[in-house]
Amino acid sequence: MHQLKIAAVLLCALSGATATNVWAQAAAAAPAAPSRAVGIDSIAVVVNDDVITRNELAARIKTVERRMKAQNVALPEPADLQRQMLERMIVERAQLQLAKEMGVRVDDTTLDRAIGRIAEQQKMSVQDLRNQMEKEGTTFAAFREEIREEIIMQRLREHEVDAKLQISDAEVDNFMSAEQAAAREQVELNLAQIMVHIPDNSSPEQIAARRARAEDVMRQLRTGADFAKMAATYSDAADALKGGDIGWRSPERLPPLFAEQLGKLKPGQVTPIIKSAGAFHILKLVDKRSAADAQAATAVQQTHVRHILIKVTPAVSASDAKRKLLELRERLDNKAAKFEDLARLFSTDGSAAKGGDLGWLSPGDTMPEFESVMNALKPGEVSAPVETSFGFHLIEVMERKSDDASKEKQRNAARNAIRERKLEEATEDWQRQVRDRAYVEFRAEEK
Repeated sequence: MHQLKIAAVLLCALSGATATNVWAQAAAAAPAAPSRAVGIDSIAVVVNDDVITRNELAARIKTVERRMKAQNVALPEPADLQRQMLERMIVERAQLQLAKEMGVRVDDTTLDRAIGRIAEQQKMSVQDLRNQMEKEGTTFAAFREEIREEIIMQRLREHEVDAKLQISDAEVDNFMSAEQAAAREQVELNLAQIMVHIPDNSSPEQIAARRARAEDVMRQLRTGADFAKMAATYSDAADALKGGDIGWRSPERLPPLFAEQLGKLKPGQVTPIIKSAGAFHILKLVDKRSAADAQAATAVQQTHVRHILIKVTPAVSASDAKRKLLELRERLDNKAAKFEDLARLFSTDGSAAKGGDLGWLSPGDTMPEFESVMNALKPGEVSAPVETSFGFHLIEVMERKSDDASKEKQRNAARNAIRERKLEEATEDWQRQVRDRAYVEFRAEEK
């Protein structure tokens, strides 16, 4: 069954389908090992000017049966399985015929690259891949043609379905309005906690002593003690020295008992003592906001940044790179040179020709260590040397913005969500049309 996993990898790369769906498609498509005793073949179905033989159908059914048994999935009745499989093969055959009429082809070079990517993703060489499949009973030539057909059908769908999808601005606006309305109905809670830990295998007396500690904390809170100070003094949680600050959480991410008690509070109030399996908890509702407000508060911030990169090579050690950047920074501090001029002269990055300008970066666009330093800089400020997997950098923040970038990202996300939904529906409609246009003649089995 290893070849089925390999086919699934390719299908995921080609179509973006889910792994579960692709596995089913690949399993249905993969040819079974040839039987030692193959009877006289006959035609099961005529599809336009091509045929599906009974041996082909039987081989595909055996493959699916093996897969379902391996996954402990109950098999349908043989007649139902045969009907489902035959219909799938008719649709595939009709698509391949249409692709041939339209001149959709995949040359051997493209096919070799695709198989090379499959092998690479499976952490194998192509020869290892070939050996594995032949060991499992599938010839490499058959596998190549299976992959060729999958690529052809994907290209056909892209031409006939993907390229014809239209998504209007009005659809995007409506989608975003619906999302925002749903977000307004959802809330997030800003929480702090004091936790009194109950050690494992505690005796009833030990549990009572821990409860007494929690009750003493509660008495002090009721008489006006500062929650953050009490957390730092008494809490056993890792966040104690942050005043017990947990941060923003949606109720769905909290234990039901916590969410129930917090739902009764107004900002600034604390829960009664709550006992969990391993601790006594006192929670404070610091603040509450709608999910829509949360999205606005975390609007995407873009940073216009430039850098000077010196890569570490056999000829340039890490200490050499760092020392050189410190020298360049000193020249910048002394106003003896401009950042962009030094980038053109010394940076070993492709951005050197542009004075080290990396353009506008959004969160996640660069390495975490680079991003954390970049985020801490003020516009016009230059960092100390920063090490990443690429080498050592000097970073300068030029300017920041948030509004336009955030809105554009939200619209792109909405457009992609609409496209994904419409694409699935459109593909199903198109496949039905291809099937309906095909001449299909079922042949009775000869006795």
